[in-house]
Amino acid sequence: MSNNSILLLDTSFDPKTAPACNLLVKVGLDSISYAIINKETRQVHAVFDEQECENGIKKLTHRLKADLYLSLAYHEVKIAIHSENIIDIPNNLYDENEVAAHTQFFMAPHSGNLYTRAQGHFELTTIFTLPKSIDELLNNNFATAKRFQETAGLLLLAAKINETALLLDFSVHSFHILYVNDQQLVFQQHYEIENVAEFNYYLLLIINQLGISKPSVHLSGIIHEGDEKYNCLLKYFDNIYFTAAGDDLNQEVIEDMPSHYYSTLLALDQCV
Repeated sequence: MSNNSILLLDTSFDPKTAPACNLLVKVGLDSISYAIINKETRQVHAVFDEQECENGIKKLTHRLKADLYLSLAYHEVKIAIHSENIIDIPNNLYDENEVAAHTQFFMAPHSGNLYTRAQGHFELTTIFTLPKSIDELLNNNFATAKRFQETAGLLLLAAKINETALLLDFSVHSFHILYVNDQQLVFQQHYEIENVAEFNYYLLLIINQLGISKPSVHLSGIIHEGDEKYNCLLKYFDNIYFTAAGDDLNQEVIEDMPSHYYSTLLALDQCV
């Protein structure tokens, strides 16, 4: 493994029990992580995380060749992948027979394979595509896997918040941000950042353009109390919280890690 990766493994995990487990995979622009959860015991058996990848999708390709745990026969596989081509359609404007019409708003050429995921709590439907090479990679390795947009876990956590809130999910050099107001998803975006000055710029841009005043702020991913990004948030917000994963999971394998590091990854287990 590289200096930027970590594998936290329950030493009692028997690969033969994989058919009783779910594999959760999250692939960002600059990161990749996965978790193995036993569906019967609700135990987290393993968490792998690698930050500061040159390319998250290329790293997935490499891991598929080198990592035994990605080749086991799981009960279910759920994969959330970053995509430039993604759009949320209000359900009152969504027509499942006219999904292709919305591809005119995509940012990049696409392979033609369209995926949809209902965001029932927010009364939206997400439409997204993946690059053809990724579709082929997944078809060859995870043919029956459920495919989600990268923010699927974050959206699930947002649906549980009944107040005006900002949710930010960090990798080392990027972050996703959601703004929820009156139980409606108002805004979501992804930004790449090299330093705290760039983070501050995007944060002020969002605050000013959306007229955000006093939301609660919920943090997940690679951020710490007292680090530069956290201190930047303190300049503008009072109510800042770290978002832990579901209480129904036995997370002993990651008990020495900050509980918010893998909350959006583990939340994928609840996505349908």
